[in-house]
Amino acid sequence: MTPPGNLDSFLSPDPIDPGCGETLRHLDVYVDVLLSGGRPELRFPGVAAHLRACGPCRRDFEGLLAAARGG
Repeated sequence: MTPPGNLDSFLSPDPIDPGCGETLRHLDVYVDVLLSGGRPELRFPGVAAHLRACGPCRRDFEGLLAAARGG
């Protein structure tokens, strides 16, 4: 298994990966579902795939999650 964000994952994205724009449009709901105890990867499998592959979007997710948690 290769680490997320490497060249191989960039060149061979998951076919369900919606890309950065669509991921960012759903990121707030993804975080809300996660914080409410849900499983956002089931509701948004493409977003989950994208977050595994895209370092910048993953960092945006982690920042939004930290802000939503108050830290």
